[in-house]
Amino acid sequence: MTITAETDDLAPDPARRRIAQALRQLGHRFVGHDAPAETLDAVAVQLEQAVGRLAAGPIRSRQNATPNDVFAHPADGQPIRSHESRPFSGAASPWGCELDVHREGEEAVARFTLGAAHEGASNRSHGGIVAGIFDDVFGMVLQIHQQAAFTGELAVRYEAAVPLHRPLVVRARLSGRERRKLFMTADGWDRDRRLVTATATFIAHAT
Repeated sequence: MTITAETDDLAPDPARRRIAQALRQLGHRFVGHDAPAETLDAVAVQLEQAVGRLAAGPIRSRQNATPNDVFAHPADGQPIRSHESRPFSGAASPWGCELDVHREGEEAVARFTLGAAHEGASNRSHGGIVAGIFDDVFGMVLQIHQQAAFTGELAVRYEAAVPLHRPLVVRARLSGRERRKLFMTADGWDRDRRLVTATATFIAHAT
C-alpha cells in the first residue's frame, strides 16, 4: 500500500526548493545549449536514476489545503506567498518562473526573467507561459483582499513580443465585483514599454 503524505505547501522546504531550482536550471541549459551525444546520454542515466529514487517515496497530497483556505494577509510592501509546489509561482516547482511578488498598494506586482525553456517563437516567450504567470499573479490579488476564489475566465492581449533574458514586471489588481464575480485587470512591462494586458473573472467560493 502506498502511504499518502499530507503536506503544507506554504511552509518553506529548503531541500525541495534546491531541487526545483536545479531542475529549472537544467531545463534552461538543456534547451539553450548544445552538447555531444555522450554527455546527453550520461545526463539521461543520472536523471533516470533520480526518478527511480524519488518514485520510491510516498505520494504527496495537498488535501489539507481546502478551497476556502486564504493565505496570510500581506502588508503593503511585503512579499506575497504562494504554494511551494504551485506552477509558475512556486519556489519548489520545477515548472516555476521564479516570480518575486510583492504587494504595492492594492496591486500584486511580480518581477521575473524568462529563460530558454520558456521560448515559443525564436527569442520570445511562449504565450501560454505569459498567460500562466498572469493567472498566478491574479491569484495573489485574492490574498490582498482575503478572498478565496477560482479562475472563471482569463483573456490575454499581446501587444508586443515578450522577450527572454530581460527583467519583466506584471502588475495586477481588482477592478470590480458583482455578486460572486471578481473582475481583475493586469499589464506586463519591459521597463517603460507595455507588452501585454490581461483581464480575468474569478468566482468566489460559496460561503
